[in-house]
Amino acid sequence: MKDYGKILENIEIIDIAAEGKCIAKHDGKVIFVENVAPGDVVDIKVIGHDKKFLVAIPERFHSYSTLRVEPYCSHFGTCGGCKWQHLDYQYQLKFKQKQVQDALERIAKVAFPPIETIVGSKKTSFYRNKLDFTFSNKRWLAKSDLNIPQPTTNALGFHIPGSFDKILDIDKCYHQVDPSNDIRNGLKNYALQNEYSFYDIKNQQGFLRNLIIRTTTLGEIMVIVQFFYYNEEAVLDVMNFLKNNFNITSLLYVINSKGNETFHDLDIVTFHGQSFIKENMEGLIFKIGPKSFYQTNPLQAHELYKITRAFATIKDTDVVYDLYTGTGTIANFVAKYAKKVIGIEYVPMAIEDAKENSKINNITNTDFYSGDMTKVLNHNFITQHGKPDIIITDPPRAGMAADVVQMLLHIGAKKIVYISCNPATQARDLALLNEKYSIEKVQPVDMFPQTHHVENVVSLILK
Repeated sequence: MKDYGKILENIEIIDIAAEGKCIAKHDGKVIFVENVAPGDVVDIKVIGHDKKFLVAIPERFHSYSTLRVEPYCSHFGTCGGCKWQHLDYQYQLKFKQKQVQDALERIAKVAFPPIETIVGSKKTSFYRNKLDFTFSNKRWLAKSDLNIPQPTTNALGFHIPGSFDKILDIDKCYHQVDPSNDIRNGLKNYALQNEYSFYDIKNQQGFLRNLIIRTTTLGEIMVIVQFFYYNEEAVLDVMNFLKNNFNITSLLYVINSKGNETFHDLDIVTFHGQSFIKENMEGLIFKIGPKSFYQTNPLQAHELYKITRAFATIKDTDVVYDLYTGTGTIANFVAKYAKKVIGIEYVPMAIEDAKENSKINNITNTDFYSGDMTKVLNHNFITQHGKPDIIITDPPRAGMAADVVQMLLHIGAKKIVYISCNPATQARDLALLNEKYSIEKVQPVDMFPQTHHVENVVSLILK
């Protein structure tokens, strides 16, 4: 390609696009550029292309946007976790709201009311309740590391975007409250001092593989250590170090010799304390096990669920279906307002968590079923459990399968509340639902400050 590697000079960044990239234009072509901000004037290097657009990276800045703020994390620009940290938070919210607007206008192409002002997060750092770190003997060397005479090749941190076998060693992460940083750094230093081997992702060897830290607003902490192989003396030594040096509610480990870090099919060993931690939301207690899903921004999840409940306008005579219910958080959250709530989820273990969460909260009007949504949600299921008056659906990023959308159209519930972490796939589904439903309200919610991700809640009423 003739433009590959070409330097384009004095290019003004004019807008933000999907997935957090920014937009520029040159010679009639759109250019997608990462790690810049609208208003920057920059020289850019072309690294990719299509018939209608180019992809580029910044090479030299001539002037900086007035939308910029100073990033607070020393890893910004290398770590891919907080790509919008250089943007003032109010502008982040503005761009996220625009992302929802653009999806509805360009993809859904259906009538919708004025979009409600996005609900921002009160906490813009230290808001996550779960972080997943990887041990690696292939540390990514940032520019600042090149001044160190002999930097260690071991790392405990995050994958570098686009480099599955390179790990950025994290000194301080601003995502999760303490003692998250102390636990990670303490374990890393202890492992180095005792010469425990860090995992080699390419060659699949090494002792220490993965570290997961989960926290709750109740102050409870879960730590899960993944070892690639079992060495009794070494495992006991590492786990006793964590037990004796940190106040951990649930200290667990797993032996994982598979080709990937997923452990949902493996046995988890409770080394110390409980096998779970607890979260509280409006007086409801939710048990969170090592394999459980729970929204990673718990304070903002409460805001999201309150909006969902308000949009649903549930009466005590209503049957509610909660599709993609996960561990039943929304189902249990709205249950006291409904006659009955039916939750459906693909993952059997999540359904067991949902049932347990109903049980410990003395909720008796919920039922949960596991299986592929396209197979479970059928005519026989509706006949058996009753036609829903209200459907709440919170699918994964890919949105709902076409068969599920068609089933919703067939059911004809009086109201659908559609929660989405991907406005594009939500808009696609809304276009299909437009056959029988009108959009009543649209409410964006920011669950992930410092990133481009945005959650959106839409209520639909039967025409």
